[in-house]
Amino acid sequence: MSSLAQHSELVIAIVMADIAIVLLVGAVLGRLVRHLRQPMVIGEILAGIALGPSLLGLLPGNPTERIFPAEARPYLTAIAQVGLLIFMFGIGWEFDKRLLKGRRRAAGAISISSIALAFALGAGLATLLYSRHDTVNGHHISFTAFALFMGAAMSITAFPVLARMLTEHRMMGTRVGALALASAAVDDVLAWCILALTAAIVTAGDAHGDMLQIAALSVIYLAVMALVVRPLLAWVTRRLVRDRVPPLYVIVLVAGLFLSSYATTWIGIHAIFGAFAFGFITPREPFAVLADGIKRPFDGISLVLLPVFFIVTGLNVDISAISGRGVLELAGIILVACAGKIVGAAIPGKLTGMPWREAGTLGLLMNTRGLTELIILHVGVSLGVLDGQMFTMMVLMALVTTALAAPLLPNRPVTPDELADRRLTRPSQTQPA
Repeated sequence: MSSLAQHSELVIAIVMADIAIVLLVGAVLGRLVRHLRQPMVIGEILAGIALGPSLLGLLPGNPTERIFPAEARPYLTAIAQVGLLIFMFGIGWEFDKRLLKGRRRAAGAISISSIALAFALGAGLATLLYSRHDTVNGHHISFTAFALFMGAAMSITAFPVLARMLTEHRMMGTRVGALALASAAVDDVLAWCILALTAAIVTAGDAHGDMLQIAALSVIYLAVMALVVRPLLAWVTRRLVRDRVPPLYVIVLVAGLFLSSYATTWIGIHAIFGAFAFGFITPREPFAVLADGIKRPFDGISLVLLPVFFIVTGLNVDISAISGRGVLELAGIILVACAGKIVGAAIPGKLTGMPWREAGTLGLLMNTRGLTELIILHVGVSLGVLDGQMFTMMVLMALVTTALAAPLLPNRPVTPDELADRRLTRPSQTQPA
């Protein structure tokens, strides 16, 4: 065997070991933060940061560079991208119009208000930060691109984390919980559309012809997805899916997912939008069969691959590089992020008839960003909009806004009916928290 082949095999072996380390550290920290009433994603994000230059890299000999050498990182990035696309497919598939039943006007008002205020404050903050972060990897970025991205990054609410948090705090059946989930569902769709538009503008740069081409191709893509792919998927589902999901159907969905991601990348609006759109148009009926045969296995794949995304993120986060001025910028970013979503959701919540306490809880829930924010920041880095220090500060903002919600949520007592249900269902609840 040649030395080159031996080196390649060694790099692949290192990648496998890296994935094992990331999974174990993420699982340990995820369990630890659960005792602090935090979602597991907080522990997984912390694991990625701890294994990067912010903590492990500070030790003598820089263990981060040894454990995650430069040769292994492209492989880790590719694996993380697969996990990310499968996760985005799940977000699109989970969007349920029934969440909006009876809440369309309230959810629409809350979502639009929180996005508009967060976007405006984020774009306003960009005017103060731009002069220190206008160059990325030696390339000057336009103020328009920077401001649009800051506004879009401030606008997101993490629907999956929010749903999990509502379940853990027994708030899914409450008025504020149901309204928060419906608003977050609308919020996600609107925020992804804003981000897709931002990505198209950044990709086109100052070339108006390129922008028009991206816009035209995007319209064609959406038309094909809605008028051709969606009916075709519905027909395939009716033909192949009965009381179980056959392997051929899984292959069709996975192939469609990656082809859709390729199409949006080729257009110029990033692969994650293709994955989200494909999940959005994929049939959900028969729901029980598809949830068991598609959604649950895809969630299992994400459970293994997404922690790799956290380490890829963590390797680009260097908290020690934040200067004194950077601390002030970080405080401003967190303040603006919280004000935009909390105030933007609480005020329309109050106007819909909620007491201030419930309206405040609604704002806290809508301020949850989690993994979804990291995905947006990943897009910002790939588009060349965020420098290393700004990326680090935005990741810390995502961590703080997600961690802030759980300790401040009211403790709702368990009702006798819920206690009885818990006793009856406890033996079958075997899936991990």
